Amino acid sequence: VQLQASGGGLVQPGGSLRLSCAASGTIFSIDAMAWYRQAPGKRRELVAVIANGGSTNYAEAVKGRFTISRDNAKNTVYLQMNSLNAEDTAVYYCNVDLYRSGSVLIKYNYWGQGTQVTVSS
Repeated sequence: VQLQASGGGLVQPGGSLRLSCAASGTIFSIDAMAWYRQAPGKRRELVAVIANGGSTNYAEAVKGRFTISRDNAKNTVYLQMNSLNAEDTAVYYCNVDLYRSGSVLIKYNYWGQGTQVTVSS
């Protein structure tokens, strides 16, 4: 199983970016999908999570600005980030709980490779 994240980059304050993370491989089903971020010198923190049924939760710092969504047919999770500010600068990681084909009683957790988001004028 692999997670491929994309969509990061350099954006000016107030701008927007959309991150994507696609899971591929021997996947039976996907449970929760989430985005984390880690700024230099700081611990990795949860940004947003979306359950299989679509319910969502957000960190207080991003509520009202970020939106997490998923496309189950494509095994993909998205993070729409609006009104970005310098405090959002970090490496963003996707994280997925899933069941693998042939091992459906075991829940596995996978991390994507990270994508850099830099907010600067």
